[in-house]
Amino acid sequence: MCFEARVNAVIDDAIAQKRIVGATILFARGGELLFRRAAGFADRETERPVALDTIYRLASVTKPVVATAALAMIDAGLFALDDKVSDRLPWFHPKGPDGQQADIRIRHLLTHTSGLDYTGGAAVLPKGEAANSGLTDTDLGFEENFARLNDVPLNFAPGSAWAYSVAIDILGALIAHTTGATLEAAVVKYVIGPLGMTDTRFSVTDETRLATPYADHKPEPVKMRRLHSVADRYGQVHGFSPGRIFNPKAFQSGGAGMAGTAGDLLSLLSSYVLPSSTLLKAETARSALQNQIAPEAVGPGTGFGFIGSVVSDAEANGKNLPTGAVTWGGVYGNCWSIDPSSGTVGVIMTNTAMEGCNGAFPDDIWKAFYSA
Repeated sequence: MCFEARVNAVIDDAIAQKRIVGATILFARGGELLFRRAAGFADRETERPVALDTIYRLASVTKPVVATAALAMIDAGLFALDDKVSDRLPWFHPKGPDGQQADIRIRHLLTHTSGLDYTGGAAVLPKGEAANSGLTDTDLGFEENFARLNDVPLNFAPGSAWAYSVAIDILGALIAHTTGATLEAAVVKYVIGPLGMTDTRFSVTDETRLATPYADHKPEPVKMRRLHSVADRYGQVHGFSPGRIFNPKAFQSGGAGMAGTAGDLLSLLSSYVLPSSTLLKAETARSALQNQIAPEAVGPGTGFGFIGSVVSDAEANGKNLPTGAVTWGGVYGNCWSIDPSSGTVGVIMTNTAMEGCNGAFPDDIWKAFYSA
Protein backbone atom coordinates (compact mmCIF):
# COMPACT_ATOMS: atom_id res chain seq x y z
CA MET A 1 0.00 0.00 0.00
CA CYS A 2 1.38 3.45 -0.95
CA PHE A 3 1.67 6.22 1.63
CA GLU A 4 -1.29 8.12 0.11
CA ALA A 5 -3.59 5.16 0.71
CA ARG A 6 -2.24 4.65 4.24
CA VAL A 7 -2.67 8.31 5.20
CA ASN A 8 -6.16 8.42 3.68
CA ALA A 9 -7.12 5.33 5.64
CA VAL A 10 -6.01 6.94 8.92
CA ILE A 11 -8.06 10.06 8.15
CA ASP A 12 -11.12 8.06 7.13
CA ASP A 13 -10.95 5.85 10.23
CA ALA A 14 -10.57 8.80 12.61
CA ILE A 15 -13.60 10.55 11.14
CA ALA A 16 -15.69 7.36 10.98
CA GLN A 17 -14.79 6.56 14.61
CA LYS A 18 -15.74 10.14 15.58
CA ARG A 19 -12.31 10.85 17.06
CA ILE A 20 -11.91 14.00 14.98
CA VAL A 21 -14.49 16.26 13.33
CA GLY A 22 -12.45 17.76 10.49
CA ALA A 23 -8.87 17.96 9.26
CA THR A 24 -6.52 19.39 6.64
CA ILE A 25 -3.39 17.30 6.02
CA LEU A 26 -0.41 18.33 3.88
CA PHE A 27 2.98 16.79 3.10
CA ALA A 28 5.72 18.31 0.96
CA ARG A 29 9.32 17.57 0.11
CA GLY A 30 11.79 19.85 -1.60
CA GLY A 31 9.03 22.31 -2.43
CA GLU A 32 6.90 19.63 -4.10
CA LEU A 33 3.49 18.91 -2.62
CA LEU A 34 3.25 15.16 -1.99
CA PHE A 35 -0.15 14.91 -0.31
CA ARG A 36 -3.07 17.19 0.42
CA ARG A 37 -6.50 16.47 1.73
CA ALA A 38 -9.34 18.31 3.46
CA ALA A 39 -11.80 15.98 5.19
CA GLY A 40 -14.72 16.11 7.57
CA PHE A 41 -16.55 19.17 8.85
CA ALA A 42 -15.28 22.63 9.68
CA ASP A 43 -18.64 23.01 11.41
CA ARG A 44 -20.50 19.78 12.09
CA GLU A 45 -23.79 21.37 13.11
CA THR A 46 -24.23 23.21 9.78
CA GLU A 47 -22.38 20.50 7.81
CA ARG A 48 -19.88 23.05 6.50
CA PRO A 49 -17.04 20.95 5.06
CA VAL A 50 -13.36 21.47 5.72
CA ALA A 51 -11.51 23.09 2.81
CA LEU A 52 -7.82 23.29 2.04
CA ASP A 53 -7.96 26.97 3.05
CA THR A 54 -9.95 26.47 6.25
CA ILE A 55 -8.57 28.64 9.06
CA TYR A 56 -7.79 26.96 12.38
CA ARG A 57 -6.99 28.34 15.82
CA LEU A 58 -3.28 27.52 16.10
CA ALA A 59 -2.66 27.50 19.86
CA SER A 60 1.03 26.52 20.27
CA VAL A 61 1.54 26.27 16.52
CA THR A 62 1.86 30.04 16.98
CA LYS A 63 5.23 29.40 18.65
CA PRO A 64 7.29 28.50 15.55
CA VAL A 65 5.90 31.57 13.77
CA VAL A 66 7.01 33.92 16.54
CA ALA A 67 10.27 32.05 17.16
CA THR A 68 11.11 32.39 13.46
CA ALA A 69 10.47 36.13 13.64
CA ALA A 70 12.91 36.30 16.57
CA LEU A 71 15.53 34.35 14.62
CA ALA A 72 15.10 36.67 11.63
CA MET A 73 15.59 39.67 13.94
CA ILE A 74 18.72 38.04 15.34
CA ASP A 75 19.99 37.62 11.77
CA ALA A 76 19.25 41.32 11.24
CA GLY A 77 21.32 42.26 14.32
CA LEU A 78 18.43 43.61 16.40
CA PHE A 79 19.31 41.40 19.36
CA ALA A 80 21.33 38.25 20.06
CA LEU A 81 20.73 34.79 21.44
CA ASP A 82 22.72 35.51 24.58
CA ASP A 83 21.26 38.94 25.32
CA LYS A 84 19.73 39.27 28.79
CA VAL A 85 15.96 39.39 28.59
CA SER A 86 15.75 41.97 31.40
CA ASP A 87 17.99 44.29 29.38
CA ARG A 88 15.67 44.04 26.37
CA LEU A 89 12.42 43.98 28.35
CA PRO A 90 13.00 46.13 31.46
CA TRP A 91 9.68 45.40 33.14
CA PHE A 92 10.34 41.64 33.19
CA HIS A 93 12.73 40.62 35.96
CA PRO A 94 11.64 37.44 37.78
CA LYS A 95 13.69 35.96 40.59
CA GLY A 96 15.37 32.58 40.53
CA PRO A 97 14.85 29.82 43.10
CA ASP A 98 17.54 31.47 45.24
CA GLY A 99 15.59 34.73 45.46
CA GLN A 100 18.07 36.68 43.33
CA GLN A 101 17.15 38.24 39.98
CA ALA A 102 17.40 35.51 37.37
CA ASP A 103 19.70 35.73 34.37
CA ILE A 104 17.34 34.69 31.56
CA ARG A 105 18.80 34.89 28.06
CA ILE A 106 16.89 34.93 24.77
CA ARG A 107 18.11 31.42 23.98
CA HIS A 108 16.48 30.24 27.23
CA LEU A 109 13.13 31.55 25.98
CA LEU A 110 13.48 29.84 22.60
CA THR A 111 14.41 26.50 24.19
CA HIS A 112 12.02 26.60 27.18
CA THR A 113 14.91 26.44 29.62
CA SER A 114 14.14 29.75 31.34
CA GLY A 115 12.63 28.29 34.52
CA LEU A 116 9.16 29.58 33.66
CA ASP A 117 6.14 27.28 33.36
CA TYR A 118 2.49 27.40 32.29
CA THR A 119 0.85 27.84 35.71
CA GLY A 120 1.01 31.64 35.65
CA GLY A 121 2.03 31.62 39.30
CA ALA A 122 -1.34 30.29 40.45
CA ALA A 123 0.21 28.58 43.48
CA VAL A 124 1.91 31.79 44.64
CA LEU A 125 -0.19 34.77 43.56
CA PRO A 126 -3.55 35.77 45.09
CA LYS A 127 -6.60 33.97 43.71
CA GLY A 128 -7.53 35.32 40.27
CA GLU A 129 -4.17 37.08 39.82
CA ALA A 130 -2.30 34.35 37.90
CA ALA A 131 -0.86 35.45 34.58
CA ASN A 132 -2.95 34.63 31.52
CA SER A 133 -1.37 31.91 29.35
CA GLY A 134 -2.72 33.07 25.99
CA LEU A 135 -5.48 30.49 25.47
CA THR A 136 -8.19 32.03 27.63
CA ASP A 137 -9.71 35.46 27.08
CA THR A 138 -8.38 38.61 28.73
CA ASP A 139 -8.23 42.36 28.22
CA LEU A 140 -4.76 42.59 29.77
CA GLY A 141 -1.74 43.82 27.84
CA PHE A 142 1.71 42.20 27.80
CA GLU A 143 3.20 44.15 30.68
CA GLU A 144 0.17 44.13 32.96
CA ASN A 145 -0.19 40.38 32.49
CA PHE A 146 3.36 39.04 32.55
CA ALA A 147 4.86 41.48 35.06
CA ARG A 148 2.90 39.45 37.59
CA LEU A 149 5.51 36.73 37.13
CA ASN A 150 8.11 39.00 38.74
CA ASP A 151 6.62 37.90 42.06
CA VAL A 152 6.83 34.19 41.20
CA PRO A 153 10.16 32.38 41.73
CA LEU A 154 11.41 30.44 38.73
CA ASN A 155 11.23 26.65 38.97
CA PHE A 156 14.96 26.32 38.29
CA ALA A 157 17.96 28.39 37.34
CA PRO A 158 17.84 29.37 33.65
CA GLY A 159 19.59 26.85 31.44
CA SER A 160 19.68 24.08 34.05
CA ALA A 161 16.53 22.16 33.00
CA TRP A 162 13.59 22.15 30.58
CA ALA A 163 9.94 23.02 31.21
CA TYR A 164 7.27 23.96 28.70
CA SER A 165 6.18 27.49 29.44
CA VAL A 166 5.00 30.97 28.49
CA ALA A 167 8.55 31.72 27.33
CA ILE A 168 7.49 32.46 23.75
CA ASP A 169 4.91 34.92 25.08
CA ILE A 170 7.76 36.74 26.83
CA LEU A 171 9.72 36.55 23.59
CA GLY A 172 6.75 38.05 21.76
CA ALA A 173 6.63 40.92 24.24
CA LEU A 174 10.38 41.43 23.74
CA ILE A 175 9.91 41.51 19.95
CA ALA A 176 7.14 44.10 20.24
CA HIS A 177 9.20 46.21 22.66
CA THR A 178 12.26 46.06 20.38
CA THR A 179 10.37 47.10 17.25
CA GLY A 180 8.13 49.66 18.94
CA ALA A 181 5.19 48.12 17.11
CA THR A 182 2.71 45.32 17.73
CA LEU A 183 3.89 41.73 17.75
CA GLU A 184 1.73 41.07 14.70
CA ALA A 185 3.37 43.93 12.79
CA ALA A 186 6.80 42.49 13.54
CA VAL A 187 5.76 38.96 12.58
CA VAL A 188 4.25 40.27 9.35
CA LYS A 189 7.47 42.13 8.53
CA TYR A 190 9.88 39.30 9.26
CA VAL A 191 7.89 36.13 8.47
CA ILE A 192 4.35 36.43 7.18
CA GLY A 193 5.03 39.01 4.51
CA PRO A 194 8.16 37.41 3.04
CA LEU A 195 6.49 33.98 2.93
CA GLY A 196 3.10 35.17 1.69
CA MET A 197 1.25 33.69 4.69
CA THR A 198 -1.85 35.76 3.97
CA ASP A 199 -4.23 33.95 6.35
CA THR A 200 -2.12 33.82 9.53
CA ARG A 201 -2.91 36.56 12.05
CA PHE A 202 -3.75 37.20 15.71
CA SER A 203 -7.39 37.83 14.81
CA VAL A 204 -9.90 36.48 12.31
CA THR A 205 -12.12 38.64 10.14
CA ASP A 206 -13.60 35.99 7.82
CA GLU A 207 -15.55 33.77 10.20
CA THR A 208 -16.97 31.78 7.28
CA ARG A 209 -13.56 30.13 6.85
CA LEU A 210 -12.83 29.57 10.54
CA ALA A 211 -13.16 26.02 11.85
CA THR A 212 -15.46 25.53 14.82
CA PRO A 213 -13.48 24.04 17.75
CA TYR A 214 -14.52 20.72 19.30
CA ALA A 215 -13.30 18.81 22.34
CA ASP A 216 -12.76 15.11 22.98
CA HIS A 217 -15.89 13.37 24.28
CA LYS A 218 -17.82 10.13 23.90
CA PRO A 219 -19.64 9.12 21.78
CA GLU A 220 -18.42 12.09 19.70
CA PRO A 221 -16.51 15.34 20.20
CA VAL A 222 -18.52 18.21 21.66
CA LYS A 223 -18.60 21.78 20.38
CA MET A 224 -16.57 23.98 22.69
CA ARG A 225 -18.46 26.36 24.93
CA ARG A 226 -17.45 29.99 25.53
CA LEU A 227 -15.24 28.69 28.34
CA HIS A 228 -14.18 25.07 28.00
CA SER A 229 -11.75 22.73 29.76
CA VAL A 230 -10.23 19.59 28.25
CA ALA A 231 -7.86 17.07 29.81
CA ASP A 232 -5.06 15.67 27.68
CA ARG A 233 -3.84 12.07 27.83
CA TYR A 234 -1.30 13.03 30.48
CA GLY A 235 -4.03 14.29 32.81
CA GLN A 236 -3.25 17.99 32.41
CA VAL A 237 -6.38 20.16 32.09
CA HIS A 238 -6.33 22.97 29.51
CA GLY A 239 -8.71 25.92 29.56
CA PHE A 240 -9.98 27.38 26.28
CA SER A 241 -11.78 30.58 25.27
CA PRO A 242 -12.52 30.12 21.55
CA GLY A 243 -13.80 33.70 21.34
CA ARG A 244 -10.39 35.13 22.26
CA ILE A 245 -9.46 35.23 18.58
CA PHE A 246 -12.11 37.94 18.12
CA ASN A 247 -11.04 40.11 21.08
CA PRO A 248 -8.79 42.98 19.89
CA LYS A 249 -8.00 43.94 23.50
CA ALA A 250 -6.36 40.61 24.36
CA PHE A 251 -2.56 40.69 24.23
CA GLN A 252 -1.15 39.09 21.09
CA SER A 253 0.01 35.80 22.57
CA GLY A 254 3.24 34.66 20.97
CA GLY A 255 2.71 31.24 22.48
CA ALA A 256 -0.89 30.52 21.56
CA GLY A 257 -2.75 33.44 20.00
CA MET A 258 -2.77 33.06 16.22
CA ALA A 259 -5.06 31.48 13.66
CA GLY A 260 -4.04 30.33 10.20
CA THR A 261 -4.20 27.72 7.46
CA ALA A 262 -2.36 24.48 6.83
CA GLY A 263 -0.90 25.99 3.66
CA ASP A 264 0.57 28.95 5.49
CA LEU A 265 2.17 26.67 8.07
CA LEU A 266 3.59 24.49 5.30
CA SER A 267 5.23 27.59 3.80
CA LEU A 268 6.84 28.47 7.13
CA LEU A 269 8.16 24.98 7.88
CA SER A 270 9.38 24.45 4.31
CA SER A 271 11.49 27.61 4.58
CA TYR A 272 13.71 25.73 7.02
CA VAL A 273 14.66 23.00 4.57
CA LEU A 274 14.47 24.58 1.12
CA PRO A 275 17.97 25.48 -0.12
CA SER A 276 16.47 28.43 -2.00
CA SER A 277 14.94 29.99 1.13
CA THR A 278 16.33 33.35 2.19
CA LEU A 279 14.05 33.95 5.19
CA LEU A 280 16.85 33.04 7.60
CA LYS A 281 20.58 32.65 7.21
CA ALA A 282 21.38 29.04 6.33
CA GLU A 283 23.27 28.45 9.59
CA THR A 284 20.43 29.97 11.64
CA ALA A 285 17.90 27.65 10.00
CA ARG A 286 20.13 24.61 10.56
CA SER A 287 20.71 25.49 14.21
CA ALA A 288 16.99 25.96 14.82
CA LEU A 289 16.39 22.33 13.86
CA GLN A 290 19.22 20.95 16.00
CA ASN A 291 18.99 19.96 19.64
CA GLN A 292 20.07 22.87 21.83
CA ILE A 293 19.66 21.26 25.28
CA ALA A 294 20.47 18.03 27.13
CA PRO A 295 19.69 15.09 24.78
CA GLU A 296 16.70 13.74 26.74
CA ALA A 297 15.69 16.78 28.77
CA VAL A 298 12.16 16.78 27.28
CA GLY A 299 11.66 13.01 27.49
CA PRO A 300 13.01 9.70 26.21
CA GLY A 301 14.72 10.25 22.87
CA THR A 302 13.60 13.90 22.83
CA GLY A 303 15.53 17.17 22.93
CA PHE A 304 14.54 20.68 21.87
CA GLY A 305 15.72 23.16 19.25
CA PHE A 306 14.61 26.74 18.66
CA ILE A 307 11.17 25.98 17.15
CA GLY A 308 10.16 22.56 18.47
CA SER A 309 11.23 19.25 19.97
CA VAL A 310 13.98 17.23 18.29
CA VAL A 311 13.81 13.44 17.95
CA SER A 312 17.21 12.30 19.16
CA ASP A 313 16.25 8.61 19.13
CA ALA A 314 13.24 7.52 17.08
CA GLU A 315 12.60 4.28 18.96
CA ALA A 316 12.77 5.91 22.38
CA ASN A 317 10.73 8.90 21.24
CA GLY A 318 7.89 6.68 20.02
CA LYS A 319 6.12 9.26 17.82
CA ASN A 320 6.71 7.40 14.55
CA LEU A 321 9.04 10.12 13.25
CA PRO A 322 12.61 9.56 12.06
CA THR A 323 15.63 10.43 14.20
CA GLY A 324 16.48 14.08 13.64
CA ALA A 325 12.90 15.15 12.97
CA VAL A 326 11.55 18.29 14.61
CA THR A 327 7.93 18.43 15.76
CA TRP A 328 5.40 20.12 18.00
CA GLY A 329 1.67 20.82 18.08
CA GLY A 330 -1.13 22.99 19.39
CA VAL A 331 -3.85 21.99 21.85
CA TYR A 332 -6.73 23.06 19.60
CA GLY A 333 -5.84 19.93 17.60
CA ASN A 334 -2.79 20.55 15.42
CA CYS A 335 0.62 18.99 14.85
CA TRP A 336 3.56 19.48 12.49
CA SER A 337 6.91 17.91 11.66
CA ILE A 338 10.09 18.60 9.71
CA ASP A 339 12.52 15.88 8.67
CA PRO A 340 15.71 17.80 7.81
CA SER A 341 17.46 14.75 6.36
CA SER A 342 14.89 14.32 3.57
CA GLY A 343 13.50 17.85 3.45
CA THR A 344 10.04 16.52 4.25
CA VAL A 345 7.44 18.69 5.98
CA GLY A 346 4.11 17.48 7.38
CA VAL A 347 1.16 19.53 8.61
CA ILE A 348 -1.82 18.13 10.53
CA MET A 349 -4.57 20.62 11.27
CA THR A 350 -7.78 19.50 12.98
CA ASN A 351 -10.53 21.23 14.92
CA THR A 352 -10.58 18.57 17.64
CA ALA A 353 -8.77 18.94 20.98
CA MET A 354 -6.93 16.92 22.15
CA GLU A 355 -7.06 14.07 19.63
CA GLY A 356 -5.59 16.13 16.82
CA CYS A 357 -2.64 17.23 18.96
CA ASN A 358 -1.58 14.51 21.38
CA GLY A 359 -4.05 11.73 20.70
CA ALA A 360 -3.42 8.76 18.44
CA PHE A 361 -4.29 10.68 15.27
CA PRO A 362 -0.99 12.51 14.61
CA ASP A 363 1.10 9.48 15.60
CA ASP A 364 -0.94 7.36 13.18
CA ILE A 365 -0.50 9.92 10.39
CA TRP A 366 3.28 10.00 10.86
CA LYS A 367 3.41 6.18 10.90
CA ALA A 368 1.30 5.95 7.74
CA PHE A 369 3.55 8.40 5.90
CA TYR A 370 6.96 7.22 7.07
CA SER A 371 6.35 3.46 7.04
CA ALA A 372 8.48 1.68 4.47
